[in-house]
Amino acid sequence: MTKKLYSYSFHILEQTTYLCAKFRRSMRFNRMKSLLVAAFGLIMLSLSSGVFAQENKETGKEQKKGFDANEVIFGHVKDAHEFHFLTYKGSDGEEHEAIIPLPVILYSPQKGFSVFMSSAFHHGRVADGYKLEEGKVVPTDPSAKVYDISLTRNVVQMIIALILFVWLMLAVAKKYKKGHGVASAPSGAQNAIEIVIDFITEQVAKPYLGTRYVKYMPYLLTIFFFILINTFFGMIPGSANVTGNIAFTMVLALIAFVVIMFSTNKHYWGHIINPDVPWWVKIILIPVEILGIFTKPFALMIRLFANMLAGHIIIICLISMIFIFGALNKGIGWGFAPISLAFSIFIYFIEILVAFIQAFIFTNLTAVFIGQAMEGSHDFHNEEHIDPVMV
Repeated sequence: MTKKLYSYSFHILEQTTYLCAKFRRSMRFNRMKSLLVAAFGLIMLSLSSGVFAQENKETGKEQKKGFDANEVIFGHVKDAHEFHFLTYKGSDGEEHEAIIPLPVILYSPQKGFSVFMSSAFHHGRVADGYKLEEGKVVPTDPSAKVYDISLTRNVVQMIIALILFVWLMLAVAKKYKKGHGVASAPSGAQNAIEIVIDFITEQVAKPYLGTRYVKYMPYLLTIFFFILINTFFGMIPGSANVTGNIAFTMVLALIAFVVIMFSTNKHYWGHIINPDVPWWVKIILIPVEILGIFTKPFALMIRLFANMLAGHIIIICLISMIFIFGALNKGIGWGFAPISLAFSIFIYFIEILVAFIQAFIFTNLTAVFIGQAMEGSHDFHNEEHIDPVMV
């Protein structure tokens, strides 16, 4: 017995020694890796500072030079008064821009309405007493107030997406009206749309909304296709990243909030205001439940915004690396170009998948929250109800 105990103790000591040695090696490796990352970061910081700004010895001023990645990245994800595709140097040696100007509509209590094209702002020009500063229209008179109700690229793109969506649905409905897809198999766009509608019906609406799913199908299908179409438009170079705009996702979340509130019943509010728990638990639970009413649409807003914004920033950053390295050395820039383009194309195809996933998740979670608001009513029946926590 003593021999077995000694053998077992020795085995434990041997394993402990091995784990300690492994841990020390791991710690050394992590320290070395951290030092390498820090060194690389310092090198890149010094190189980038040398590229983007250098000190003029005579005047002591900093002059901005080279490629401004920050301007490119935020210029793409922010809203604007024009569609900007590219900048090129013409035969005259000057830089020219390939853009589509948009109407600028302004109202000032002092001057009234002013309407002109955004091209009037090019090269820092002043138009009708207004100028463009960091993408915003401001009056040249500091005491004047202005209200910008222009058709920005986000607005124009949403209108185009809405027109395309309505045209597509009407074309499919027209085919069904003529008998195509009823007595025979659907074809073309009709086939693709039918698959999506069937998927939303069977996998989203029925499991969470029970027998009342038909009432909510137009809303669920509208938000799914509207998010999907706008996301696809945002992947075109020079277009607007509408789904990566917090204002767009906030409006969708507010609409979802209104629909959820109008779907509630006395059982829903009973669980929130007077839950079946001891009185001392209600002191904590009731504020948490009330807060949960607002966190649901907030989660919808942030989830869509963050996912769609992150993908675009990653792609632009990868492309920008070509010009950043090219500013250091043309050979490095050309050498890094294939790697950057390969990763950009890879992320681009992932973004196509993410477009479907995010449109589905927003629609699915909206149906979940509506179903939670209706649950407990007499006409809510759901044999295939799935726990929302598992979504």
